[in-house]
Amino acid sequence: MGKNKHIAAIESLFRRSPIVSSSSIKKIIKKDKKSSTYYKQVIRNLIAKDRIKKLAKGYYTIHNNISLAVFCFKPAYFGLQDALSFHDLWEQESIPVILTSRKIRPGARTMMNSRILIRRIDKKYFFGLEYKKEGDFFLPYSDIEKTFIDMVYFNERLSQEAIINIKKKADRKKINLYLKKYPKKFQKRALSLLEN
Repeated sequence: MGKNKHIAAIESLFRRSPIVSSSSIKKIIKKDKKSSTYYKQVIRNLIAKDRIKKLAKGYYTIHNNISLAVFCFKPAYFGLQDALSFHDLWEQESIPVILTSRKIRPGARTMMNSRILIRRIDKKYFFGLEYKKEGDFFLPYSDIEKTFIDMVYFNERLSQEAIINIKKKADRKKINLYLKKYPKKFQKRALSLLEN
């Protein structure tokens, strides 16, 4: 009886939230169990029965959507090439690129049999994001202006097609406002790309 009660409470938690942390599962189980590691066994069993999927260390979901990984690295947002594709600023497809201000290991990772790229960004440059509906979820993406600035900041190559589309769709006043947070030398470099 006790196991079913825990499973029902855990499944209810997964229905209410796109991702669930292991600490949330631990709280549900710890109410009745004295063992501090029993929750790990419950998680392993749920994964083995394919009732939940592991997203990242300590985070799980019932959905088949790699984009939910952004919530594992909060504060975070999708940016760079991924945001260029999302905003239709270029035709290329990209793996999910997550920018976070957390102190975690950057680089490529495999999650749910898909590749994602994690990049770290300084807290003072963590702004310019908006939540956009993608499927059943609202996900954080950098807006067009911040996507452009991030591409320059991370020394990522912008194609001529992308620059033309950014010039058409971006709000120049917003770009200038965002650039005030950056050093003067960087401001000149970013604005020079929009002048040509």
